[in-house]
Formats: sequence, C-alpha cells, structure tokens
Amino acid sequence: MAKKVKYYFDTESLAYKKIKTSVKKKFAYVGGFILSSALFGFLCFVVLLNSTFFETPKDRLLTREIETMKLKYSILNKKMDQIDEVLANIEDRDNNIYRAYFNTSPIPNEQRKAGFGGVNRYKELAGLNNADLVINTSKRVDIISKELAIQSKSLDEILKLAKDKNKLLAAIPAIQPVKNEQMKRVASGFGYRSDPFTKARKMHEGMDFTANTGTPIYATGDGVVINADNSKSGYGNHIEINHGFGYLTLYGHLSKYNCRAGQRVKRGDIIGYVGSTGRSEAPHLHYEVHKDGKVVNPLNFYYGNISAEEYTVISKLANQENQSLD
Repeated sequence: MAKKVKYYFDTESLAYKKIKTSVKKKFAYVGGFILSSALFGFLCFVVLLNSTFFETPKDRLLTREIETMKLKYSILNKKMDQIDEVLANIEDRDNNIYRAYFNTSPIPNEQRKAGFGGVNRYKELAGLNNADLVINTSKRVDIISKELAIQSKSLDEILKLAKDKNKLLAAIPAIQPVKNEQMKRVASGFGYRSDPFTKARKMHEGMDFTANTGTPIYATGDGVVINADNSKSGYGNHIEINHGFGYLTLYGHLSKYNCRAGQRVKRGDIIGYVGSTGRSEAPHLHYEVHKDGKVVNPLNFYYGNISAEEYTVISKLANQENQSLD
C-alpha cells in the first residue's frame, strides 16, 4: 500500500505543494507516542495488579495458605468443643461425687470459668488478617488450659484425701457427745430459738443435751484439744477440738475437764463432764460443730452410734422451735 502524501494550497503560487515534515517533528511525534504508550501500559499494570480478577502465583499461594489456616482453626475449635465436653463431665464428677464423698467444698463454677484480668493478652494479634478468628481461638485455648490446671490441682487434693481416707473418717464428728441412756432429753436444737434470759428470738448455733451434773462427755471424733478453759464468753468451762479436714467441735458449760490443751484424743474418749457454768439456765451440754469456719447443724453427724429410730426421735425434738438453755 502506497504511503499517503499530504498537500497544501499555496495562495501565492496558486498551486498545490507537498507537505514536508521536519526530522525534529518526526522525533517529537515518535517520542510522544512512546511516552504515552508507556504511561498507558503502567496504568493498566497497576489496575490489573490491584484487581481481584487478576492474581499472581504468589497471590494464589497466599490465598490457599489462608484457606488452609481457616480450616485448621475450624478443626481446632471442634476439638476444643470435644475437650470442653469431656472437661465439663470431669468437673461435674469432681464436684458432685469425689468432693461430696470426702465432704469437701465444691469448686465454684465462677472460679473454674474465670477469665484473665489485667492487660490485653491478645493486643499483638489484633493487627493480623482474620484477627477475630485467631483471638477467639487463643482465648479458648487459654481458658481450657486454666480449667485443666484447676482440675489437676483439685484431683491432687482428692488423691491426698483418698490417701488420708481412714484419718478423715476417724476425724469426722460422728457420734453424740452424750450417750442416750445418760441424758434426760434434747432440750434445744440448731436454729432460731427463744433466749432463756432475754426471751428474744436468736440463732442457736448448736444443740443442748440435758443431763445430770457429772455426766460424761465424749469426743465425737479424733483430734487435738486446742482449748480447755473458760476463755469464750458465755460458754463457761468449755473444750474445743480441732479434728482436721476443716472440722472443729465445741463443748460448753462443763463442770470439769478430763483433758488439756494440746492433748490428742480419740472418738469416744471422755473429755469432760456436764455442768451449768457460764451463761446457762440448767445442767446441760451445749455442743457445736464447725466446718471450714462455719457452724453447721450437729444433727447431721450422729450416724456413728444411734439407730435410725433414735435419729428420727432426736430430729423431731431438735427441730422444735422452743427455748434454749443458754
């Protein structure tokens, strides 16, 4: 194809003349074309590079790695669901079987499930891709680790209690402090009763057994005598025995002692005798049981030396809201 020739009309010569392009202009045209082509190509490259429709091999590799990571985190979370289920079952047995068997306080759910206070432990993870997934999974791992540590410590405690089972069974206050044949009656039980002196209704933290002055009083479990004096106001001559495992018993208004502080006693040993010392209206024994620093109903601890029929009779008498003797 022949190259097109361009002409212009010369008004002076009244003739058509051929248009001649200078070399400088030719170079300017070529340079402008090359520059504009390069700029257009660069812009197209940038657009394509940032476009979701165009992936480099590196982008495809990263995408696969992210999807693989999400899959692994999903599998990890499913495994943690299984661990949570198994751990919850162990915690339930620990609280309601093992600890109940050894008469030990259960671990509160708030303590088992407590989070981590203070500084933000996951601050460094906040800037990552899929940060929510990573942070939530990390939190679950930390919580499960803490629950496992608490459960492990609890099982160590249960194991120790199991090894000390015979000592525990001997230490629990399990008999009446006054024998049925030697006492007159159960004068007052645990709970709100009428005060014999003020007539006001107030908490009576033990049981009152009426008996003649000088009637033997028996230690209700193995332990060490920590007090045998009249240092507590209102109790008169009294004895306190530390049985270990959180148990403590108190025997008040004695006429005299048959033990001393620091002495180790066995269940069934005679430790003193009924009297009416201190804030007392008549000869009787005021008996208390404490567990982990709290007073509990002594009626729950007489399974060692009375029959079911005798327990029923004592229970009815103890639960009457009458007047206490102290």
